Amino acid sequence: MELSKITMPVIFNEPLSFLQRLTEYMEHTYLIHKASSLSSTTERMQCVAAFAVSAVASQWERTGKPFNPLLGETYELIRDDLGFRLLSEQVSHHPPISAFYAEGLNNDFVFHGSIYPKLKFWGKSVEAEPKGTMTLELLEHNEAYTWTNPTCCVHNIIVGKLWIEQYGNVEITNHKTGEKCVLSFKPCGLFGKELHKVEGYIQDKSKKKLCALYGKWTECLYSVDPATFEAYKKNDKKNAEEKKSSKQVSNTEEPDEMPLPDSESVYVIPGSILLWKITPRPPNSAQMYNFTSFAMALNELDKEMESVIPKTDCRLRPDIRAMENGEIDLASEEKKRLEEKQRTARKNRSKSEEDWKTRWFHQGPNPHTGTQDWLYSGNYWDRNYFNLPDIY
Repeated sequence: MELSKITMPVIFNEPLSFLQRLTEYMEHTYLIHKASSLSSTTERMQCVAAFAVSAVASQWERTGKPFNPLLGETYELIRDDLGFRLLSEQVSHHPPISAFYAEGLNNDFVFHGSIYPKLKFWGKSVEAEPKGTMTLELLEHNEAYTWTNPTCCVHNIIVGKLWIEQYGNVEITNHKTGEKCVLSFKPCGLFGKELHKVEGYIQDKSKKKLCALYGKWTECLYSVDPATFEAYKKNDKKNAEEKKSSKQVSNTEEPDEMPLPDSESVYVIPGSILLWKITPRPPNSAQMYNFTSFAMALNELDKEMESVIPKTDCRLRPDIRAMENGEIDLASEEKKRLEEKQRTARKNRSKSEEDWKTRWFHQGPNPHTGTQDWLYSGNYWDRNYFNLPDIY
C-alpha cells in the first residue's frame, strides 16, 4: 500500500514539517566542530560517526508523523550558538524528496543531502527507509565523508503502544583517506537484548580495524581498542549461551510490546572513551509529542524573523501553526485546503505543460560518490526573494 497517497488525519501528526524534523540532524553540531579541531584522521572519523548516530537520536519515541512538506516549501534555521545555518526545500512531491544544505558559520564545514523516506507497510508496522546520501565536508582538512541513514520502523500502528526502532548498516567513508566506519544498528531481537544497540569498527583502506565503536543510538557512543572489544564480545556471548542452555525458548514472532532493555544503560568496557552522550529531554517532553528542547524551538516565529524569511517557510504554514496552538479542527481544515491547493496547481501545470522549477537546489552528481544528488544552487541568504510560489 502506498501510504504517501493516503490523507492521514491530523491527529497522527506532530506540529512540525518533515523539513523541520530533518533539521534535527543538526542538534549535536558541536561534534562536527570537534572533528574539525582534531589532527588524527581516526579521531575525526570517531566524531563524524558520533554525529551520524546522534543525528537519528531525536527519533526515539517520536511517534507523531511530521507533516508532509508541500512542493516548494522551505525551511531555514540560523543558530549562532551552535555555529551553523541551514536551508531546506521540498524539491519533489512524487516521490517526496527533501533537500538540505547546512554550513558552519566559521566556514569550517558543509553538511548536505536529500532524503526520500520510502515507506513500506507491514501490517502491524511501518518501515521508513531514508533513501539519500549524507555528505559532510570538513573544509580545513579538505575531507569529505558520506553515509546513508538507518531504516526506522514504527511498531503497533494499528493497536497497542507505538514504539520505534532503527536498524541496518551505516557505512561512513572518508573519501580522502579511504578509511571507513561500518556501524550496525541492531534490530531489537526477541527479548529486547539488542534494542537500540549500535556497534562497529573504523578500518583503514586495507580493512585493518583501527578502533571499535559501541553504544545505543538513544543515549551514547563509546570507542575502544578492537582487541579489547572482541574479548568482551566473546565473553558476553559465552555467558549468554550458558544462560540460554539453562532455559530453552524458541519464538520468531515480532515482539508486540516494546521490549524493555536488560538494563537501561550501556555497559562501559574498561578503557573506553565517551564520544557522545544525549542531552536529556525537557521534563514536559512527554506532553509535547516527545520533543527535545531543540525540536521545541524549530517552529518559533518572531516579528523580526517574519520580515526576512521567504513566504514559503514552514513557520508560516497555517495547518502546522494551528496544530501548535491546539486548534485541531482548524489544523485539519487547513491541511485539507493546502493539499487541495497543491493538487489544483499540479493539474494546472500539467495542462499548460510547464515543469515545476526548484528554487534553491538543482539535480547533479554528488562530487564524492558520483550518484545523483540535489545540490545547493546558492543565493538564498542574499534575502532577495521574488517570484516565489504561493503555496499556503
